[in-house]
Amino acid sequence: MDPDLNIFLVGPMGAGKTTIGRQLAKALDKTFLDSDHEIETRTGADIPWIFDLEGEAGFRRRECQVIDELTRRKGIVLATGGGAVLAEENRRHLADRGVVVYLRTSVEQQLQRTARDRNRPLLQTEDPRARLQELFVQRDPLYREIANIVVDTDNRSVRSTVNAILKQLRLLSDPS
Repeated sequence: MDPDLNIFLVGPMGAGKTTIGRQLAKALDKTFLDSDHEIETRTGADIPWIFDLEGEAGFRRRECQVIDELTRRKGIVLATGGGAVLAEENRRHLADRGVVVYLRTSVEQQLQRTARDRNRPLLQTEDPRARLQELFVQRDPLYREIANIVVDTDNRSVRSTVNAILKQLRLLSDPS
């Protein structure tokens, strides 16, 4: 596999992008990056605080800048935030600069995985299930639009998911 190949993970919150991304990067001997973590490091603030101060629009502007910059690197595995695909510019950069892997998961799994996580500004609502369903309807077509590979993460271990991605990457790089 091309050592300069970039792999970009997209999908909803709770799909496992960061956890799976770390293991995938290790398996491929690539550098792992997380766009949300990068934003927090650069601003010195956590994402809920950025949302409080600048609103979602301010956060999305920062996200576009970081994704543009990170996707220009070579040989990385990048976990993106769940809403990164909302910006057409981000979708273009992701699709043009690497292989996009959509980690698909059900609303039920998202609820289980994010139940105690207070670091998710979009879930600080009376009805997280309804909010996740709304986000799925809005974002699933955008994830699919740019995905080279779709892997369902429901009821699957990290290792099994990483192996499924590796298998699909091999097929993409050598379809014969």
